[in-house]
Amino acid sequence: MSDDGAFTYNGGKVAPGETQNIRYGISETYLGDPVRIPVTIINGEQPGSTAFLSAAAHGDELNGIEVVREVAHEWDLTDLAGTLVCMPVLNVPGFLAQQRYLPIYDRDLNRSFPGRQGSTSAKRMAHRIYTNFIEPCDLGIDLHTSTRGRTNMLHVRADMADPEVHRLALAFGTNVVLDSEGSDGTLRGEASRDGTPTITIEMGEAHRFQRELIDEALAGVESVFAEYGLLPNTTVRWPGWRTIITGDHEKTWIRADVGGIVDMYHEGGALVYEDDVICTITNPFKNDNTVVTAPFTGLLVGVLENPVVYPGNPLCHLVELGGQTRQAVEAQQGRSTVASD
Repeated sequence: MSDDGAFTYNGGKVAPGETQNIRYGISETYLGDPVRIPVTIINGEQPGSTAFLSAAAHGDELNGIEVVREVAHEWDLTDLAGTLVCMPVLNVPGFLAQQRYLPIYDRDLNRSFPGRQGSTSAKRMAHRIYTNFIEPCDLGIDLHTSTRGRTNMLHVRADMADPEVHRLALAFGTNVVLDSEGSDGTLRGEASRDGTPTITIEMGEAHRFQRELIDEALAGVESVFAEYGLLPNTTVRWPGWRTIITGDHEKTWIRADVGGIVDMYHEGGALVYEDDVICTITNPFKNDNTVVTAPFTGLLVGVLENPVVYPGNPLCHLVELGGQTRQAVEAQQGRSTVASD
């Protein structure tokens, strides 16, 4: 931010009380036409924190796009204290092709931050986004979905060892927080390490709008704005129960040991008990069933949607719950306690 309270980027500035919708050039096509990302910058009349909202770093992840658009263009931001930088589609080439990665050499934009001038096409794009619209911010929320063929319950991913990221993650108000630093090149990992605390929101599946999850994410954004004083007359929400999963949560991915067609018995967000049947895998004749059971009592954070697998493909993402948390989940889901700690 400049001394006069304006938000500045390479090529322009947004004064207090002003809103700008811009299409910012980050690359060029094979024909030399500009590749431009849509950015809405709302600078409130009152000073405050500068926050970014971003979505579609993977071009087929659509739920977050609607979250960012609604905040920027449907919320009443008249009394905004601070500045919002809203970027609904980071990966424009991937979005146009409706695929996860940049069509240019199939690179992952969300492994290319903070980017670098004079490097690969992905890192050049990332550099333009990062230096203009991420570095000037005080905090950020990066919205994602699961990859194609899988779905996630809404949860936060954050480096809970960082006190400022910890504050932001809890302010979003989800039931589940997965604690990790973030891989090299991810927007949240690089921004947090550079002093802009950032969290990732995982919600639903690719290639669709899921209204219930969008509304839940909007409530989380409002809660964050309340925590940081961006919007008056809003409150930080408490989700009723919360579990923070630490350690290597990737070990809780349960994978298929055989190939076949999957019959999944539970949806994302369901509580399953040790030895419960999660799914069965069968051949086309249904005469050879492989039963997959829960190795421990836990919550299904992510589940398979595309019902076909090779050996080694992920079936579900199961996270273990402590006794008090499990009891809160049971009460919420109307389940009876059937297992002791």
